[in-house]
This record gives sequence, C-alpha cells and structure tokens, in this order.
Amino acid sequence: MANEAEKEAAARASLKYVHDGQIVGLGTGSTATMAIRYIGDRIRAGLKIRGIPTSIASRDLALQLGIPLTNFDEVQQIDVTIDGADEFDPALNLIKGGGGAMLREKIVASATKKLVIVTDSSKQVPLLGEFPVPVEVIGFAEALVAKKIADLGASVAERKDAAGKPYVTDEGHHILDCRFGHIPDPATLARKLSEMPGVVEHGLFVGMAKVVLMAKAGKVAEFCRP
Repeated sequence: MANEAEKEAAARASLKYVHDGQIVGLGTGSTATMAIRYIGDRIRAGLKIRGIPTSIASRDLALQLGIPLTNFDEVQQIDVTIDGADEFDPALNLIKGGGGAMLREKIVASATKKLVIVTDSSKQVPLLGEFPVPVEVIGFAEALVAKKIADLGASVAERKDAAGKPYVTDEGHHILDCRFGHIPDPATLARKLSEMPGVVEHGLFVGMAKVVLMAKAGKVAEFCRP
C-alpha cells in the first residue's frame, strides 16, 4: 500500500510538466497508468493536448479516458513524456521494460524533448542491475542472442506469459530477461547489446531521462540530469 501511495504521488506531481498545446508521450506500467488517468482528469477539466502512447495498453486506456491521440505520421517531436522505470541510478540511467514495452518506450523517448520518469522509492538504486535487463529479440535469433548475452556473464531467461507460453510484445517479438548483477558501466553494456544482430531493443535507457520524480514518505523528490 505504501508503494501504491508513492506511485500516485509521483504520478500526480508529473502533471506540472504537462501544458496546453503539447504533444505528450504516454508511458506504460503501473505508475505511468496512474499518470495517464490524472491526464484524463485534466482533459475533462479543459486541458488540450495530444498523446502518443507507448503500448497498446496505454493507447486503449487513453481512448477510454477521452485523451486525443496522434502518431509519428503526423508529428515527429514530443514535448514531454511521462513514463515509469524499473530502476534508476544517480546519473538517471534507467532499466525499463518490466511491462514489455521498452521498444515503443525508447522510440517515444528518443523523440521527446523532456523525458519525465515517475517512480516509487523502491526504484532508486546506487547501481543498475538488481532488476533484470529486458532484451527484445526476434524469434529466429533468440537462442543465438541468449548465448551471446550469457557469454557476457548474464543469467538469461525467456519471459513467459500467464499461461506459461513465451511472452509476445506488441510488435510480435520475445523478451529475454537478463540478470547481469551490478552494472557499473550501463553505456558500454547498452552498446554491446545493441550491436548484437537479432536484438530489436533492450531496456537500458542511458542518458535519456531529464527528470525523475520519486515519491517517498509523503514527499516527492525531483532529480534532474545536468
């Protein structure tokens, strides 16, 4: 319950970055979902924005709440994106993808002027790596990629869905959850993963977040990347 209250507080605090006339990236995951609901409340109170969702689930929620949507055919730059994270370190590097949407999340983040991350206090870590790094792969290369990642020292597991079958992303790929232990150099690991043929995307977001809003003990701390 404490974590839920923290998530709500961080999500609510993110609304100060959302203004009339903006294109707003709509994140995926439990905390981002709360932020989308608060944006829906603001829409009903007169806020005028257009959203670009980072997943089918976020799109469906936005449509249910009456949030007008757009896409990259119409716009190629986003003013602000509100999204969650599974971990963040002191440099505001992130692990994302626990919800399976890191491909669209990273595409949206790459087109965003200001990426605002909303989290509860459990997501703050001194070094990334307590949470596994999700790696989205095409099925044809899955076994090959899994071996290459294991050769880097990771424990690799194929993500399963609730029925015990391979988890399938919105884009029709599988996810390998890769436990590296502590990651002292996220940028180097991110480059190595990106260079592997068959890797579609991974959950290391290095140097992308501008702001992290973390709720703890009834307060919201704001961390900004220089």
